[in-house]
Parts: sequence; C-alpha cells; structure tokens
Amino acid sequence: PTEELLASLWTEVLHLERVGITEDFFALGGHSLLATQLVSRIRAAFGVEVPLRALFEAPTIAALAPRIEAARQARAFQAPPLVPAPRTGALPLSFAQQRLWFIDQLAPGASTYNIPSILRLEGELHLEALRQSLTELVRRHEALRTTFSETQGQPFQRIASPTDLPLPTVDLSPLGEAALDEARRLASAEAQRPFDLASGPLVRALLLKLSPTEHVLVFTLHHIVSDGWSRGVLVREVAALYSAFAQGLPSPLPELPLQYADYALWQRSWLHGDVLE
Repeated sequence: PTEELLASLWTEVLHLERVGITEDFFALGGHSLLATQLVSRIRAAFGVEVPLRALFEAPTIAALAPRIEAARQARAFQAPPLVPAPRTGALPLSFAQQRLWFIDQLAPGASTYNIPSILRLEGELHLEALRQSLTELVRRHEALRTTFSETQGQPFQRIASPTDLPLPTVDLSPLGEAALDEARRLASAEAQRPFDLASGPLVRALLLKLSPTEHVLVFTLHHIVSDGWSRGVLVREVAALYSAFAQGLPSPLPELPLQYADYALWQRSWLHGDVLE
C-alpha cells in the first residue's frame, strides 16, 4: 500500500501516467522544486515528516517506501508529552510502584523497602521552623501523602489533602554520654518500623534530642513513594525550607510543575498494547 500510494503521488507531481518502483525520481524529470512538492504531499498522505534529503538519498519508490514506514512506526510509538493530569477517578500506579505493591502483598509488614535518612543537626534548633519545613515538604510532594488501596484486586493511588507531618521528639539529654548510643538504637528501630501502604502515611519523622545544641532527625520513607535519588532531593529541600523559615522568610522553592502521579498516568497511557509488544 505504501508503494502504491507513493506511485500515485509521483505520477501527480511528475505529470506521468505511470512510474516504476525502481525508477529514479530525478531521472524522470524531478528537480528540487518538485521534490519539495512531493515531500509536502507525502506529509499530507502519510502523516509523517520526511526530510527533503531523504528523497535525494532514496530517489526511487522502492527505496523511499521503507523510510516512510519507519517514520510511521516511530510516530506511532513516540512518547506523548508529559503534562499535568486531572485528579479525577482512580489514579493508577507506575509499573515500579505496582511491583513494590505486589511484593508488599506477599510479605506485608516487612521493612525491606524502607528508606531512612539520619541527619545530625548541630547548633541551636528552631523547632517550629523544622516542623513547618516538614509540613511544607509534604504539601509540595503529593507522593508523600499518597496511600495505596485496591478495588477488585487492582491497586490505585489515593492522594490525601495536605496536613501537618507529626514530629515526635524524644529528649535523651538526661542520659548524658549514653544519649548517643540510645539515639542509635532508637534510630535503627524507627528505620525498621514497617509501613502500611493502605493506611499510611508513608513518610515519618522522629527527632532525638541529645543536648540543647545537638539533635538527630530520623526521616523515613517507603520506597513506593521515593528512591535513593529523590531522597537526596527531599533532604536538600528540607534544608532550604528550614533556612528560610528560621529567618521568618517564605519558601524559596518554586511550585512543582509535575507530580509523580502525572508520571504514572503518562506511563500507563503510553506503555500499553503494541508499544509493549
């Protein structure tokens, strides 16, 4: 069909009754102006962009047809743009999230996919600024207030409204020199405490006070809402927010143009059917 349609376009442009699939476009009287017209008609007929040089490199129907077929297939499998999606209806999981969800169904209550960050804070601590920073972090990132439910065996994301992130504090300063060892024990226990993917939250914070100027922040996430790379991003954002809020300044961070749920919807809308085969 591609060769037949190309042949009809060639006869129109060259004003010939018929052409052979191995005949050279330029040998039949074609020139650069007619080549431009042909490329334009190919665009209209096949819905693909074929550069003008392609006709010079493949000047016969037999040589040009495979290039057009390749361009059509590339367009069919081209990724759609990643854009913000409406939050209506059930939100799907990304493929990576679904894998982690299935693993959790097989072994609920495991802490294998906990991602802890243990931060040593030195100097006078502005506790309210830290609370405000963590709450703003959760507001900014939908993934940090997402839980995972199921309907008829199919998981979906549920994004909660922004709310304060609890920051329980344990004062270990009365223990003196033993405070650090106890902080290590508590931090390890907190890092291994399992999450419930259905009820959440899937992010936790715990503050351990060693002395008036020494604190340890234990910040734990489940891998289904974070990974090693994004953990570093979150920690840097908390630092930037804390610095601003401690000085009474507004958040210095711009609003996020996309959220992880947008990526999951984009991935599911694109990677299905023939694209995966």
